Amino acid sequence: MQKISALGLDVGSKRIGVAGCDGTGLISTGLFTIERASFEEDVAQLRELVEQREVQILVVGLPYTMDGTLGHQARKVQKFARRLGFALQLPVEYTDERLTSVEAEELIKTEKRSLSENKALIDRKAAALILQQWLDERRSPKQPFNHPSDSDSIIDC
Repeated sequence: MQKISALGLDVGSKRIGVAGCDGTGLISTGLFTIERASFEEDVAQLRELVEQREVQILVVGLPYTMDGTLGHQARKVQKFARRLGFALQLPVEYTDERLTSVEAEELIKTEKRSLSENKALIDRKAAALILQQWLDERRSPKQPFNHPSDSDSIIDC
């Protein structure tokens, strides 16, 4: 099995949940949450992690609408992800993140923790769910996730 080092990102307007995977690409784990400041500060925090973990790819959750279309928030996430991929010189792939925050909230509830006091933890868990979904799709013999009208090569940025 080929080794993989990927970061999963749950990009929001206030925070970015960050997850990583083990070298085998089997298990994702929430790492930390970035409190958004400026693009440059966000990149600086991620660059350090990218270098430490020898990251090969960024996996970004794309918030499709419930009917499967790309709404305003999804386009904002794509724009940010393209800029981030260019700044870090890494390819970007997307995975459908619908309901990952809801699933992360349910996990927090089962731990008997307050949702309002654990927003950063929710984002981190959502990032882990996003990355785990992508890892599972990579191993699956099914067709990989299709990215509607977004080639996202670094050259496009």
